Amino acid sequence: MGTKEKIQEEVDVLEQETHQHEIVLHNDDVNTFEFVIESLINVCEHTLEQAEQCTYLVHYKGKCTVKSGELRDLEPRCSKLLQLGLSAELI
Repeated sequence: MGTKEKIQEEVDVLEQETHQHEIVLHNDDVNTFEFVIESLINVCEHTLEQAEQCTYLVHYKGKCTVKSGELRDLEPRCSKLLQLGLSAELI
């Protein structure tokens, strides 16, 4: 087995071990743009620009992935978004 194949095999194994999950935020007719932006900054650690972009995507497309990563990091964040009254799911 060549070096290139061995490295690719190691990368494939690492990708399988780190199962990525996502928090998807859905549009609603309740929360204001300002509230959603503030929530994404506080809960998901977005920059102002990231939060604004995600908020517009949610508004115009109906949903947007706002955070991806490991399940143990995302679960409390998704719970907090739900507690704030946002419509979010963890996939």
